[in-house]
Amino acid sequence: MATPGPGQCPSRVSLTTVFTVSFGVVLVVALVFFLLRTQVSLTLALGSALAAVAMDHAVELLVRRGLRRSWAIVAVLSVVAALLAGIGLLLVPPIVTQMRALVAETPVLWQRLQEAPWFVRLDTVLDLQQRLRESGPAAAGAVNPLLSAIGGVVSALAGIVSCFFLAIFMLVFGRNLVAAVFAQLRPARRESYQRMITKIYRSVGGYLGGLLGICAINAALTTATLAIVRVPFFLPLGILSGASSLLPYVGPLVAGMAITLFVLVTGSPWGALAVAIYFVVYGQLEGNVLAPFIYRRTSRVNPLVTLLAILFLVEFMGVVGALVAVPVAAAAQIVIAEIVSLRREQARPSPERHASPS
Repeated sequence: MATPGPGQCPSRVSLTTVFTVSFGVVLVVALVFFLLRTQVSLTLALGSALAAVAMDHAVELLVRRGLRRSWAIVAVLSVVAALLAGIGLLLVPPIVTQMRALVAETPVLWQRLQEAPWFVRLDTVLDLQQRLRESGPAAAGAVNPLLSAIGGVVSALAGIVSCFFLAIFMLVFGRNLVAAVFAQLRPARRESYQRMITKIYRSVGGYLGGLLGICAINAALTTATLAIVRVPFFLPLGILSGASSLLPYVGPLVAGMAITLFVLVTGSPWGALAVAIYFVVYGQLEGNVLAPFIYRRTSRVNPLVTLLAILFLVEFMGVVGALVAVPVAAAAQIVIAEIVSLRREQARPSPERHASPS
């Protein structure tokens, strides 16, 4: 075995270090592969966690009022179930009726769109109809759209039910699980981790509460405006606009353009102009008043960071990725700030080191 010559330092990289680093790399690769293969479960888990955090804030409010936590959980779940049932009974029948009418009107709307002067000009420049004809055989060979839609609705309902029950389990047993994990940590680090989790909990709770408020305001104002302008199918369009606020910044813009185009095809140009003016005004309200207030409660997440988080998480998880983008960005920001703070505290010289010997 070769020995280091004079002036040469022996290698400080031991075999244990090599195995530790290799095992860490393999573990990270396996975790990434696992997440990529379990996107549905990951989506349900994240959605349930957000719902559990939102409901837990209401539970804590009741606990501070003197109610036992078990009874507070029962009260919150009862209110949520009653709200969901009430909304379903009030909104589902008219939504189904208007959606059926919309499906029945789709061929007529498509014919009107093809005859619109601006569409004819765009078709001349971009050859839109030829592109649609080329994609026609692929669409014709696909599964029946009606069956696909029914399967999508059934899958969505199953996902919502699973998410709801998983959120209940997280709400009931989540705190005990977190406490058990904290109990295994060293006391020196336990306080910093608890502080970090508390900040994330408050940030996500404030964001979710504000986001639900924004979606409700958007849906109510848009539905009322479309009803006043006498736009057909105003109820599903209003709910669609409200749901678009789940995607910060980009969602309301895309929904506003789509609904304005729909009004232009189905109604008069003056109605489309009125709807376009409404979406411009509401966009300013949400972008400059409502959204900044919400993001102040999420540790002031930078808009650029928010858009980048949305970009990556939407591609990874779809619509749910857009919903969790801001909480994930806020949590990452809190974790990074806490790590930097700990590093500064460790690098700060202790007063005992500079104390003069007695």
